[in-house]
Amino acid sequence: MEELLRQIRANAQLVVDTLGPESGVSFGINPDSVAWVDGFIERQRARTDLDPSTADRLVDVLGSFLGECLIAAASGSWVRDDGDQYPWVEFPNNTRVNAFGKVRKQFDQGNEGGESIRSFYEIAVEYVATGRLNSSS
Repeated sequence: MEELLRQIRANAQLVVDTLGPESGVSFGINPDSVAWVDGFIERQRARTDLDPSTADRLVDVLGSFLGECLIAAASGSWVRDDGDQYPWVEFPNNTRVNAFGKVRKQFDQGNEGGESIRSFYEIAVEYVATGRLNSSS
């Protein structure tokens, strides 16, 4: 798992280093950057020359970035069950979210299909990680 965590962190840093300068926002492991990457995914989806292998690589890299943003915002950690292709982000209340799966869904269905890493991030941090999603209030 240590090698996987090293690669995830390197991927997240690659996003910061590569997309940050072109973003026009204070880019880093933060909510504004997640919002910008949401738009970046939509721009990539609109490309006619985006091949499936490039999209797969973007899912790996951007999923790493999204997961690291979730961990930073809500004190999560990476966990992996046997048989899972990708690790999950687990919050202190033992709830989990799949950052890689959400990036894949946005690539496949887009904002018009109801998929957004920005909304996912907001719900995960404000509701899932806090337990408010399941509260009766």
